[in-house]
Order: sequence, then structure tokens, then C-alpha cells
Amino acid sequence: MAENEAKAVETPEPASATIPAPDAKKHYFWGTGRRKTSIARVRIKPGTGKFEINKRPIDKYFAEERDRSDIVAPLKATETLSKVDVFVNVKGGGPSGQAGAIVLGVARALKKANAEYDDALRDGGYLTRDSRMVERKKYGRAGARRSFQFSKR
Repeated sequence: MAENEAKAVETPEPASATIPAPDAKKHYFWGTGRRKTSIARVRIKPGTGKFEINKRPIDKYFAEERDRSDIVAPLKATETLSKVDVFVNVKGGGPSGQAGAIVLGVARALKKANAEYDDALRDGGYLTRDSRMVERKKYGRAGARRSFQFSKR
């Protein structure tokens, strides 16, 4: 080979951050999220951007725009909003707690699907479980801390 002949140097393509197709036995990537008393079981798979919560579209399930935007935030952070289908089963708690549980579940499922998303999800705080729970009621009190109304006479 002559020195002035240019060798074709093959540079490896940068790994694109996409969701790989799951194995034949596994059809989905799973993630579990918890917040207050809510538990969300999240399944994601490569798709077109479909988002269902308890077999209903996201806009029919959550009335508040804040909750809807919180739920899709991990997908926007990893730029996979229109690349994956998300199916969620959630129970317990109220709308705010359910939205927080879904956020954590979606983030965990995305991390399981592609480990490269870990930094983006951690920077947004989506992989951190919010451990705040309702304080228990104590005896001799009306609630956790509130006492009964005092009567002087």
C-alpha cells in the first residue's frame, strides 16, 4: 500500500439514544412508581406516542394541565415523547399523588429501556422518590397534631 493512498477510516457512529426493541419474551419495559398512597405500574414499548392511564387517554384521566405536563416531563427530558407508547395502571390516593407516582414509574421504565437516559432523568429529579407521607393520627387529638376545641366552661 502506498503512503499517499487514503485509507478509509471507519468511525463508529455515536450511539443514538433510542429505545431498543425488547426481547421476544419481554414485550415491555416496566417501571413502578409510588407517591403518598398511590402506586403506578408503568409499561413502555417503542411506538408512536400513545399514552394511556387505566385504559383511558391522558387528557380524559387528568383534568389539570399541571398533572398532564408533569407526567410527560420525563419523556420530554429524554426526547422520547413520540417514540414510545406508555400504558399505566394506577390506584390509590388522589390526582396529585397518582401523577407523582406515574412520573417516577415512567422515569424508571425509561432508565430500564436505555441506561443512557439516566443522567437526563436524574438532572430533572425524576428518579428520586418523594418520601413524604401523611402523618398518622395520634390518640387524644383530632388529627395528627390538631387538638379538640378547648372549652373553658
